[in-house]
Amino acid sequence: MSTSLFTDHYELTMLAGALRDGTADRPCVFEVFARRLPEGRRYGVVAGTGRLLDAIDAFRFGPAELELLERTDVVDRATLDWLADYRFTGDVDGYPEGELYFPGSPILSVRAPFGVGVVLETLALSILNHDSAIASAAARMVGAANGRRMIEMGSRRTHEDAAVASARAAYLAGFTATSNLEAARRHGIPTAGTCAHAFTLLHDSEEEAFRSQVEALGADTTLLVDTYDITAGIKTAVEVAGPGLGAVRIDSGDLGVLARQARDQLDSLGAKNTRIVVSGDLDEYSIAALRAEPVDAYGVGTSVVTGSGAPTAGMVYKLVDVDGRPVAKRSSHKESRGGRKNALRRHKDTGTALEEVVFPSDDTPELGPHDRLLPVPLIRAGRRVDGLDTLAESRERLRAALVSVPWEGLKLSRGEPAIPTTFL
Repeated sequence: MSTSLFTDHYELTMLAGALRDGTADRPCVFEVFARRLPEGRRYGVVAGTGRLLDAIDAFRFGPAELELLERTDVVDRATLDWLADYRFTGDVDGYPEGELYFPGSPILSVRAPFGVGVVLETLALSILNHDSAIASAAARMVGAANGRRMIEMGSRRTHEDAAVASARAAYLAGFTATSNLEAARRHGIPTAGTCAHAFTLLHDSEEEAFRSQVEALGADTTLLVDTYDITAGIKTAVEVAGPGLGAVRIDSGDLGVLARQARDQLDSLGAKNTRIVVSGDLDEYSIAALRAEPVDAYGVGTSVVTGSGAPTAGMVYKLVDVDGRPVAKRSSHKESRGGRKNALRRHKDTGTALEEVVFPSDDTPELGPHDRLLPVPLIRAGRRVDGLDTLAESRERLRAALVSVPWEGLKLSRGEPAIPTTFL
């Protein structure tokens, strides 16, 4: 799929000017970083790298795109001719998906002639800001769930393309399944779901609805029991499906109280292995509040696909090097650090992370026995590097990274970044 017009007007304005004055071919380095974490957050999760690499590979200006640019006088003829032959030919390094990041982390480094690199700004930031925001929120929810099953159910609360990307980012962060079937098709994510209240309302009685669902899907299905009266709904569900009923879902009310009552009732009816799934405007805080309750799984929708109050990661794409010379923005409160950078993370011998060190890429400090360099090669001479992590491997990377975070850094309360960043 072509993504060539997923670029901003001002990027093509800069390109046209640089082509005219001869600076478009100057070797440059662009970096993606976040000046700060969203309010209240102690770490961020890098997500979207795989999607970005696919998008860069597909980034083209075909006849339809060029016709639009010409018809609307966005750029001149010389720029149109240049865009007609556009291919990304540079190098990209970056933090792998599933890695943690902190303020100032050089999350992505793009080395290319100015014209080649500048047109990628909107594409890179759109993908990384969205996916990292979703994954960062989802990781907090997974931590709050403390090992219980997590189902992403937010497709109806966001844009149709964002829904698929959100499902991918949530799965990366440790969610176990999604209700979005397109995410399963594109990314191989397991799916889960059950009937909504409309199915119960369709039938003349709750019993008829449950019987129809069980006959179609088997007794291991999940029955939604709160359309009318939860106590009556659970009784009917077990009568229809038997004690082997897979699960019941509760979507409203005081979920902690209702989960306890449901567990007691299910046990009394002999359905001791029937699981309890809760949903309904959950976020990391409400999930944490339910930790002591007999809940087996959580279905999360709006809060995960909107970043739970932080819908963007706040990353920026800045020019930091021209012809080997560091350049930096000095605007108040929007300063950048010049020069191409690298980063490492120091750890105790127990594996606990101590600090992140950001340093000039040509001046690597001495590595200790438990230090780990963070950026990896992603693209070389326009071609994706072989052997990059799969989505499953990125999930494991994040799991291991979170285990390394000091305990204080995993709290949901506001505080300083979990790991301090030092700039050399």
